[in-house]
Amino acid sequence: MLERSVSILCTCFIAFFISGILGCTRLGPDYQRPDIGVKIPASFENTTGASGFGKLHFGLRWEELFPALGLEKIISELRNRNLDIKIAAQRVIQARLQLKQVGADRLPKANLNMEAQRQEKPITGIFPGGSFSTKTDSFVLSGAASYELDLWGRLARSTEAALAQVLEAEENRRTLELTVEAEVVSRCVKMAIIKRRISIAQKRIANQDKTLTTVERRYKRGLASLMELKRAKSALAQARAAVPSLREEMARTGQELSFLLGQYPRRRLVGKIGPEYLDLLGEVPEGLPSKLLLRRPDVRAAEHRLRALSAKIGVARANRFPRITLTGTYGYTSGDLEVLIGPGSKLWSIAAGLVQPLFDAGKLKAVEEETVARYNQGVAEYAKTVLNAFLEVENALVTRKEQLERRKMVLEFLREARDAEELTQKRYKRGLTDYLNLLDSQRTRFGAEDSLALVDLAILTNRVALIRALGGGWN
Repeated sequence: MLERSVSILCTCFIAFFISGILGCTRLGPDYQRPDIGVKIPASFENTTGASGFGKLHFGLRWEELFPALGLEKIISELRNRNLDIKIAAQRVIQARLQLKQVGADRLPKANLNMEAQRQEKPITGIFPGGSFSTKTDSFVLSGAASYELDLWGRLARSTEAALAQVLEAEENRRTLELTVEAEVVSRCVKMAIIKRRISIAQKRIANQDKTLTTVERRYKRGLASLMELKRAKSALAQARAAVPSLREEMARTGQELSFLLGQYPRRRLVGKIGPEYLDLLGEVPEGLPSKLLLRRPDVRAAEHRLRALSAKIGVARANRFPRITLTGTYGYTSGDLEVLIGPGSKLWSIAAGLVQPLFDAGKLKAVEEETVARYNQGVAEYAKTVLNAFLEVENALVTRKEQLERRKMVLEFLREARDAEELTQKRYKRGLTDYLNLLDSQRTRFGAEDSLALVDLAILTNRVALIRALGGGWN
């Protein structure tokens, strides 16, 4: 009869467990993506036409978007060694372990209890004027299980929130990874352009040195004044003075790159890219669809954060309802260890408990209302994140458009400056113009060369910013 009763009780316990898993009611709202209250166009404002996009690819290969810079090895090293990425990866692990902890609350808990006790108690009053003591042994071997029926979905909503927080941590890691990769590529581009500017400065030095030689010969022949000679020497010194600051900028940028790669700050070597480098890059397609922003990791992280806040409303609401807990114990107890496990030593118990908050001065209601307010705050933050994403893309697109237009003008300026320098050089050698005109034409020409390098840097840096703003390019 005892065995049958225990079997029935165990069956009831399992039935309650299954019903708790499958049949609970989830209080609180089911998540739906909110309307941010802003009309989003099908494509970005600063692109035109239709681009015929197919399936969006989420992989990002910087070495294909910026060839000839050796980025494949650098990006691989970055992903393995960057300290910020490692920190973000550990946050993901922490979120996963928190999910595991929350999920464990939905399952029964079982414990094994083993106890051995020896007790001595004095006995008085049996014999007048005397007393004695007795020693007793007690041995217990039992297993206990407990399970909370999740009738209102409190534990289910907690698991839902924890899962959303894991996904948020993953997207935050991707956001950081994309940001750091963009910083590294920007620095590689900057170093390549600085190397080009150093080359321009060195050409200017060689040109001024050659001009000084010409002026000295003319001075010795009485065809140039002492003032022209001094100005030629001054121009050479000025050209030489420009190089150290460029080398300093190159070294500092290389040290920053090493730091991002998790290495000791040191100088790094990169290749030089010329004016023709932009022709090697693929064009940014026209008609970029606005749905590209749905893959931006910070936008996805903001939505996962909102999903977690929505689930926490259900947790707070369920906390105001009764909690039902089932507990059961089965085992053996005896005063003799040799007969501990036997039919005459069995013990068992099964119980159900209910806890219902009656009076807490409005605390649980206030907690629920606070959770709703946090969700509403999250909706505003999500809308802000989405609008900021569109702002970054539109800024990058308009900057790209204007910088490309500016480059056309600088190229025209450079062509005219070269022609003017060549003409002035010939006229100076024939004595048809003075040195000031020659010096001005040389400065204009090399200034145009340097301006073109700076425009190319702005265009390439903007390309990196556009790729990051789109969440990983447009392919």
